[in-house]
Amino acid sequence: MSLIAALFAAAAVQTAPDPAVAEVTAVLDRLNLASSTADEAAYFDLFAPDARFVGTDPNEHWSLAEFRAYAEPHFQRGDGWSFPATERLVAIADIDCRCIAWFEEKLDSRHYGATRGSGVMRKTADGWKIEQYVLSFAIPNDRSDAVVAAVRAPAN
Repeated sequence: MSLIAALFAAAAVQTAPDPAVAEVTAVLDRLNLASSTADEAAYFDLFAPDARFVGTDPNEHWSLAEFRAYAEPHFQRGDGWSFPATERLVAIADIDCRCIAWFEEKLDSRHYGATRGSGVMRKTADGWKIEQYVLSFAIPNDRSDAVVAAVRAPAN
């Protein structure tokens, strides 16, 4: 079993609520609230200064500054985005500091439908900060050939 799978399994069998898991969950909920209300300051405050954002497009592998440059015009127009979580798993690294977390979310988007978010967070003096966020499409295996064909097709 991989380390990440073991961490998720350990998190799933805990009987008492873990305050660190609740804190990470609250950050992710605030992330969606800030994006859906186009609150740029609140949104980007949840990321670590050296964070990375990996989006759905092959060119979307951004530093925080690059991601902010992309998102800023959307926020300024009030065009936020909403990806509420329908399911979420959070694992806290079993190290003395309990300062690293992994998360995986099933998200629902009006525009994209079923998507996924995953990433890593680090606890800092200012609370939990997102170090990496990866947004991806959930494509059923029986439809993947059509998606691969579309991706490989020449651009118009």
